[in-house]
Amino acid sequence: MAATAAGAAEPPGLETQRREIETLVQNHDLRAGDSWYLLDRRWYEQWKEYVETGDQNSSSFPGQIDNTELFEELESYHLKERLVESEDFVLVPAEAWHKLLAWYSMVPEQPALERKVVDLPSTVKVEVYPVEIFLCLHSDMENVLTAQFSRADSINTIQKTMRKQFEVPDSAETRLWMKSSETSCERLRNIHSSVLDSCLSTGMTVIMELRNADGTWPSSRPQIMRNSVEEQDSYRGQPGVCGLTNLGNTCFMNSALQCLSNTPPLTEYFLRNAYLEELNFTNPLGMKGEIAEAYADVIKQMWSGRHYSVVPRIFKTKVGHFASQFLGYQQHDSQELLSFLLDGLHEDLNRVKNKEYIELRDADGRPDQEVAEEAWRNHQRRNDSVIVDTFHGLFKSTLVCPECHKVSVTFDPFCYLSVPLPASKERVMEVFFVSLDPAAKPVQHRLVVPKAGKVSDLCAALSQTTQVPANQMVVADVFNHRFYKIYHADEYLSCILDRDDIFVYELSQGSLEEDGDEVVLALYLRERSHYRDYGSGSSSYGTSLFGHPLLISTPRSQCSQEALYHLFLQRLARYVRPLDPSEEVEEEEEADDEEEELYKTQTNGVSDEEGDDESEKPGPSKREAVGQGEGSESDANDAAEHVEAGSTNSEGKDGSVAEDGPSTSDTEGPSTAEGPRAAKEEEDEEEEGGEGEEKEQEQATPPSPQSNERHPKRKCCHTKRRKLLFSIQAVNSNGTTERGMGEGGSAFSFSSQPYVAIDWDPDMKKKYYNENEAEKYVKHPSMEIPHKQTTVQLQQCIELFTTVETLEEENPWYCPTCKKHQLATKKLDLWSLPEVLIIHLKRFSYTKYSREKLDTIVDFPLRNLDFSGCLLKKTGTDGEPPSRYDLIAVSNHYGGLRDGHYTSYARNKDNAQWYYFDDSKVTYAREEQIMTNAAYLLFYQRQDKIRQPTLPNPREGSSSPTQSTNEVTGPQDGVDGATSCVTMETD
Repeated sequence: MAATAAGAAEPPGLETQRREIETLVQNHDLRAGDSWYLLDRRWYEQWKEYVETGDQNSSSFPGQIDNTELFEELESYHLKERLVESEDFVLVPAEAWHKLLAWYSMVPEQPALERKVVDLPSTVKVEVYPVEIFLCLHSDMENVLTAQFSRADSINTIQKTMRKQFEVPDSAETRLWMKSSETSCERLRNIHSSVLDSCLSTGMTVIMELRNADGTWPSSRPQIMRNSVEEQDSYRGQPGVCGLTNLGNTCFMNSALQCLSNTPPLTEYFLRNAYLEELNFTNPLGMKGEIAEAYADVIKQMWSGRHYSVVPRIFKTKVGHFASQFLGYQQHDSQELLSFLLDGLHEDLNRVKNKEYIELRDADGRPDQEVAEEAWRNHQRRNDSVIVDTFHGLFKSTLVCPECHKVSVTFDPFCYLSVPLPASKERVMEVFFVSLDPAAKPVQHRLVVPKAGKVSDLCAALSQTTQVPANQMVVADVFNHRFYKIYHADEYLSCILDRDDIFVYELSQGSLEEDGDEVVLALYLRERSHYRDYGSGSSSYGTSLFGHPLLISTPRSQCSQEALYHLFLQRLARYVRPLDPSEEVEEEEEADDEEEELYKTQTNGVSDEEGDDESEKPGPSKREAVGQGEGSESDANDAAEHVEAGSTNSEGKDGSVAEDGPSTSDTEGPSTAEGPRAAKEEEDEEEEGGEGEEKEQEQATPPSPQSNERHPKRKCCHTKRRKLLFSIQAVNSNGTTERGMGEGGSAFSFSSQPYVAIDWDPDMKKKYYNENEAEKYVKHPSMEIPHKQTTVQLQQCIELFTTVETLEEENPWYCPTCKKHQLATKKLDLWSLPEVLIIHLKRFSYTKYSREKLDTIVDFPLRNLDFSGCLLKKTGTDGEPPSRYDLIAVSNHYGGLRDGHYTSYARNKDNAQWYYFDDSKVTYAREEQIMTNAAYLLFYQRQDKIRQPTLPNPREGSSSPTQSTNEVTGPQDGVDGATSCVTMETD
């Protein structure tokens, strides 16, 4: 500002003036951030001449300070370009300037030329020419203003200037973009960064954008929006009741986000924009504020009340960028995602900018209260954020050396409790028992066996029910009409999954002994195609497997073709009709020798036609193959590789059934699928067409014995022989033909586990094989007894968490007294609890010997979860800290170890109504629905922190009990709604 009155202060003597100004100019160091002023050189030189004369009446009196020669024109007072120090101007420190201004004043209306000292990478100097920047709003790019800023100014200074110039209210959330070229824009994320550090230079444009009412940013929307914007803007739903679109196996992320979204203190922190002042861009452990900003964007959109469903694509990209394990679209664990997100938000919002090193001290006999307070202070000296305020509590950890009995007590912070579930030592298995009696149907049994037991234990349990000696049983896993695995008695049951179709076969003699008098044959059933498979290059007849395989024990001396034919015919008598006496005649076969040899020596054991043949029948089990009845030899060989490798439950098997649907079967009457294997239900969704196929199969009738079909006749060696129902072939474990059996009763030698197949001509199979009867089975009374799921109290899990345990060998403790590592005993206790307590139920159990998911039902209270009995800290007026909690959210996991689906229940903070979130679909929920065996993460809020609802409950007064299934997502839920949201989220 110009001085308006000359001589505002009585100037000292001229010698005093000269001495004071020269001392200030010569001895004042340049310090970054200080202010210096430009003076016209000629005025300054005249002043020096004036004070040197010592005559106050001298004609060299300089008059008022006048910098006119430094300006291009006197309207804008824009500084001339390329001015040179000491030729055009001089620089004086602020103190000297103010003295001169007080003594001589300044030409009216002329501005003071204040300049900042900036710390450049190579030097410290006065910034004569500030950065000149163009300013505009994203919504009005034509209205551009020009402003000058020092390189030492912060981006926040620019933001405040723009808010003032464009009259943007303080309540509006904004963000700035730096436009350096026509096509390049970059976010100015750190508002505390300087203009210099942000690489802003003269001529660049800074654009301010305001967040939309629906929580999105204008720059995130595409250019062409059609009517979707108007539709979304018109929607006014309950804030927070918003789905999240599944981007491809991202249900785990959606479930965790919904639980955090319905955690009131965290959501309110973001909705009131408190995070903007606490973004930490310099934390080396953080994500430069990007995770916090991406999370804020999702929360703002979900709580805008303008979306049925939000697409968290940008958030997913950010998570994958900073945590490579979440890259791509594989299924993950919601607890792992939650752990990463809480840690990322904490570091991005950490109020501690420079973490100091703190040496931890042991208790050394000090009172717990003193040690705990010291530990919490030390924790907050390095970690101070909204996450710590909301989710962090304190453990007391006690270690005891087994030798010297040294006791070490420490207090450690925690963000969630991972509590174990009491593991049952027993397991329920369902198996099918196949009796030696040919007329007996397979019987489905439900058995209770030791979880860590062996196959022999399974046989022993079945023996008590069937009265068949356990040593006359062989256990096999049947998959896709083959034996996927034949188990030995000493193999562990842990290698058998619950979804496996397990058959137990009764044998006439002992089990699998290669050198015994008896040989156990694995018998497959195959159907021959009508035509030769010339396309395969072998000119052979293709075959396809069908029905259930059998294990049959027979003396080694009776392995001739004729003996085996009669043995197989006897075992199949229940569903294979023998030839009528009138048909038991010798017929001359019409096929030539070449055709017979081609069939007997074929290598294409599984034909391409099998897919068509099998497609009319639903799969036999809960893990029905994707391509039922493999159609090519390559498929058969792939399966053979899995079996021959000896893998019990290999990835090949599991991988092929990841998308299988369930199928069911009646116990008596026409088959609805393929018998016993169809009895179990898969947890996954049913494949399309399954029900229709089952109904079609139910309506089928057994083939008529009198059906007038053409039967192929074959000639062998130009002789006549008895007509046979089927032929016998030696095959490998996959059911592929390897070589022909001996002819005319010649015996066959088996060197290993033998696999044989009986091959049916299609017409003969249709006439003599009763497919409906073959698929029948009966249920043992044990199947009628409902299986009671184990239920445990949440309090039991917490008590189990606080029990004494011995450290594992892989993780010993170094005893400072013994001076060596020890397997000490460890006990964890709860010292203090946070406002929001997350309890992680450890359903996924991994040990050296087994991997499983525990489906135990945990009985957790929705209200009044009381920790007063296990909380060590005793404070407060009544001697007890607040220790009662109410449930606010649950993350659910449905499925097994390798697959599954995540959903969540959550209580809306505004209206206290519970909702069920299943990706983009949101429905009302009743409190009695919440406790299931799928509960995985429990979110509890301390009662003294719970606020009263601000809105009425939308369900109060509803008389319809079915309303709980009504969707609250509106007409745009699902594909349409998701599509409209995708266009709004594209960045």
